[in-house]
Amino acid sequence: MKLTDVIRRPLITEKTTLMREDGRTLVFEVARGATKVDIKRAVEKLLGSKVETVRTAIAHGKMKRQGRFVGQRSDWKKAFVKLREGEKVPEFLEGA
Repeated sequence: MKLTDVIRRPLITEKTTLMREDGRTLVFEVARGATKVDIKRAVEKLLGSKVETVRTAIAHGKMKRQGRFVGQRSDWKKAFVKLREGEKVPEFLEGA
């Protein structure tokens, strides 16, 4: 799996914004098959910051209806990445 395929996008929610205030935790949507080691390598290569820990969680897709038709959104994975002490959040993620 290529490094650019591992990290899909940063998650910007109220909860992740509060987590980011400590200056060390970032949250990303990642590929479903990505392991913690893959995520750590991708963040260190793409963002240039050293990673302390990686926690992952699978978010299960919701059942959705449109009229009488029922479907299910696909499951997805998110990663909570904690940077090492003294590492800075990259500038392009600072305002997000």
